[in-house]
Amino acid sequence: MMLTESLRDPFAHHLADLRAPEIKSAPLLGLTRFQRPRRTLADRVRSALLAITSGHGTVLSHEEKCWASITFSGTRHEVVMEFCGPEAVAAGEELIEQLPDHEFALPNQLVADATISKVDHRFGAMERLAVTAVLLLLEEG
Repeated sequence: MMLTESLRDPFAHHLADLRAPEIKSAPLLGLTRFQRPRRTLADRVRSALLAITSGHGTVLSHEEKCWASITFSGTRHEVVMEFCGPEAVAAGEELIEQLPDHEFALPNQLVADATISKVDHRFGAMERLAVTAVLLLLEEG
């Protein structure tokens, strides 16, 4: 037999049973504390912003950029949130009002600046508010 010859059936894939493949690994029933996914700083920032709005907003985008100077290092977070409906818009307005003075509890991080850089408020049958929040975080320690 030559090395380029194969005894495998070349049409096996056409004749194969196309049912779902059998999965032989055990399913993950419950995650222990060692298997839990680790929350990133971005996850914590999003959770903190959603806590201010009582969970009424939806995060549309989140950009995180690292930065450093001679004395400090940290990250800049730009989060775009959307609020649809009267109750959610009221929660978005609360975010606009409370964000600059809000005390964040992020481990090993200090919020140096928290501002609203853009607001798009649309009225009509479905009231909508889009808010862009910018947070500048410094690493402690």
